Amino acid sequence: MPKPLPELLAPAGNPDKLATALAYGADAVYLGGRALSLRAKTEGFSFPELRSAVELAHGKGAKVYFALNLLAREEHLAGVEAYLEELADIAVDGVIIADPGIAAMARRRAPHIPIHISTQANTSNSAAAAFWR
Repeated sequence: MPKPLPELLAPAGNPDKLATALAYGADAVYLGGRALSLRAKTEGFSFPELRSAVELAHGKGAKVYFALNLLAREEHLAGVEAYLEELADIAVDGVIIADPGIAAMARRRAPHIPIHISTQANTSNSAAAAFWR
């Protein structure tokens, strides 16, 4: 039996980069919002832009993963909850998370969205991997 091809995942930091990734055959893209991003200087997507991005990608058979991979401080938590509720409504294909607290919130607020562990989670041993399961 032949092995399945790997998923071609491309960054899409703004709507133009999303269009380019899809035009060149990305199977999936990852993108973030304008707030609550690990990257301090990112364009990101507003919620209306994100909704359009998901519709565009899905129309081309591609997936959209949303990077919510900040390491949250207490003052971020209310905003994270609001993001998760919007993401649940927009139907992203997965959420990329680095913070265990955000993972727990995602399981409660958007249980149908698959969680992908960010490289920023620094999972470097079997105990940490078991935690994320």
